[in-house]
Amino acid sequence: MFIHFCKSKLAHATINEAELHYEGSITIDANLLKAVDIIPGEKVEVLNINNGNRFETYAIAGEPGSGHICLNGPAARLGLVGDKIIILSYVLLDPNEAKTFKTKVVHLDAHNKIKN
Repeated sequence: MFIHFCKSKLAHATINEAELHYEGSITIDANLLKAVDIIPGEKVEVLNINNGNRFETYAIAGEPGSGHICLNGPAARLGLVGDKIIILSYVLLDPNEAKTFKTKVVHLDAHNKIKN
């Protein structure tokens, strides 16, 4: 038996672009992806603190060090520039692994720079 467990968390990211006319996904600064071990193409869940929307999409690597967080395609309808979001990824673990697994959590400032 396996359980879904939170692998990664980018906390309090700020949307700084929304591109409706794109195929879909979320663009995230490559340095932020690396900090929480999310790889391009990996499924992520996005939680919008401002409006309560929750949705799944996949990650695209943005320019390293840019602080870029962009909702692409239909996701652009679920958040506005300036909205605060939480980005999560998950892993399947057996219950014994889950007892000792540590979620990678990174807190961001208003410019999507790592605070901790």
